[in-house]
Amino acid sequence: MEKLILAIETSCDDTAAAVTIGRRVLSNAVFTQIEHEKYGGVVPEIASRNHILKLPYITDEALKAAGVGFDALWAIAVTDGPGLIGALLTGVSYAKALAYYHALPLIPVHHIEGHICSLYLSYETLEPPFLCLVVSGGHSHIAVVEDYGKYRLVGKTRDDAVGEAFDKTARALGLGYPGGPKLEELAQKGKPVYNYPRGFKGEPHLDFTFSGLKTAVINHMHNLEQKGTAYSKADIAASFQAEAVAFLVDNTFEAARREGIKRIGIAGGVSANSALREEFKKRAQHEGVTVLLPQQQYCTDNAAMIGCAAAYSKPCKDPLALNANASKTLF
Repeated sequence: MEKLILAIETSCDDTAAAVTIGRRVLSNAVFTQIEHEKYGGVVPEIASRNHILKLPYITDEALKAAGVGFDALWAIAVTDGPGLIGALLTGVSYAKALAYYHALPLIPVHHIEGHICSLYLSYETLEPPFLCLVVSGGHSHIAVVEDYGKYRLVGKTRDDAVGEAFDKTARALGLGYPGGPKLEELAQKGKPVYNYPRGFKGEPHLDFTFSGLKTAVINHMHNLEQKGTAYSKADIAASFQAEAVAFLVDNTFEAARREGIKRIGIAGGVSANSALREEFKKRAQHEGVTVLLPQQQYCTDNAAMIGCAAAYSKPCKDPLALNANASKTLF
């Protein structure tokens, strides 16, 4: 019997559902809430209410696209953390109700583990161990994937996640939300002519800090404006992106060197950034390392990665007792 899984993901502002069998994706439906753009960021209450409205339709879309009904499912999987608590609660409550009504097992999945497992969707024969950089609006981690469900943290951000720093810098540049893709687009029109400082320089650990980089960019812009000096926003964007990418790449490859690992993957929303992907490819060629890049549709939040992660996880012993955990840990 094929173990079909209906997966649900509502950790932030994307309402997503997918039907998967192991690493094979039968359907992957996502509704992105674009109205947050006018507020300059995700409004949790609005995100939660939209999930409530959209979940039945997105789930139905995923089932129809896969050509299956609830009677064909083996289990239901859902992201139970981390993320926005209201958004998580909508997905968890909906998944619990479905699992109870249809008498199906319920599998809770950690959001970051889902991102790591997105690499399995893009590389069908990939097996642990390998190193993975998880980068998004809320996370910046370097982890050793020792086995399925077994992870060891070797580096993390101590303040802003890199995606968060992209968004805040984009806001300072007047680009609006979502800032990451807009800053990337602007950076392609400029040159990295400014050298912004790097935090933790010379320290032996592999942790990140992006708050100082963001502040350095904002202070630099203010100083230029106060002096009446003209500047190119595209050059500012390119310089910020170049330093952020270099920091990520340098620490990740150093982690691989220390761990003696020759396969490096990147995952999460920021893994869609073209500059980051290209720099990883260049460094990998230079150092004789294999780089693993997820397909674009699996970079940002999606339910297919949750379904894939669920294939290597165990169902709840007491599904009705499952609760959302905005601060759920993996490492």
